[in-house]
Amino acid sequence: MQFQDISYLEKGTKRQQKAYAILQQNKVMEKLHAFTPALVGTIPVNIDIETSDLDIICCFENKNFYRDTILKLFKDNEFFSIREREEKEETVIAGFFTEGFMIEIFGQNIPCWQQLGYRHMLIEHALLDKYGEAFRQQIIALKKQGYKTEPAFAKLLGLQGDPYQALLQLEADIAGSLNNTNGY
Repeated sequence: MQFQDISYLEKGTKRQQKAYAILQQNKVMEKLHAFTPALVGTIPVNIDIETSDLDIICCFENKNFYRDTILKLFKDNEFFSIREREEKEETVIAGFFTEGFMIEIFGQNIPCWQQLGYRHMLIEHALLDKYGEAFRQQIIALKKQGYKTEPAFAKLLGLQGDPYQALLQLEADIAGSLNNTNGY
């Protein structure tokens, strides 16, 4: 599945269709085009719950230019916030609320297809394809109990340690089912 083109949402679940309509009406992906945006997370792989947000990852070359652009484009939206964090990579995270969805825009100086959110989504998509509908429903049930996505997968799969790293360790094992891991 090629996730960088969000048109697949148009024919998806009602929530995916609503997400698509909101992103299109507000021209969010178009506005972010210079930063190669990709929608990631639970909505693209259909394991979202009512409180799930729209997670968009972006790639920037110049953090200050990116931050200024995000401010200019989205600062007038309800509950807008922006913050930076530096762990392994410089990261700018902006969020706002629109039409029933919280939208979080996550930017790093890393190509989107190499960012952890994108890689986790591809792994989760492959696992959902492999284990089917009952597995998907179990993930959703755990999420409704308060589990984050990666810990829910780790619990069901019996993965030990940090669930985010444990999922990444599956990447090589399922690379064949992912076909093109860079998605671009």
